[in-house]
Amino acid sequence: MILGIGIDIVEIQRIQKAIQNVRFLEKCFCQEERDGIHRVESFAGNFAAKEAAAKALGIGFRGFGPGQIAVLRDEFGKPYIRFYGKAKERAEQLGVTCIHVTISHEKCYAIANVILE
Repeated sequence: MILGIGIDIVEIQRIQKAIQNVRFLEKCFCQEERDGIHRVESFAGNFAAKEAAAKALGIGFRGFGPGQIAVLRDEFGKPYIRFYGKAKERAEQLGVTCIHVTISHEKCYAIANVILE
């Protein structure tokens, strides 16, 4: 059963400017994410996925921030999401057992869709 759906689109140039700030990087992306990302499009896609996941939780970023949602990749490059802290508590409260995420980018924008089951 679908428990939540979220979608978000971000301007890649906006994220390119933001990641120049070390505080933004450390606040929004865990070390594992930062180590695995080498292109601005990937940072933008991950940020869009974090926003989409927060929307799918039904509360947006209320009580927690993007740093409590990690967007990682499996050995084939497929993205997956891990919740931490208050985001994890919310997912458990909803009874989330499966998280679907898809990310795409084109020229100026990155988009992500998250479905919680």
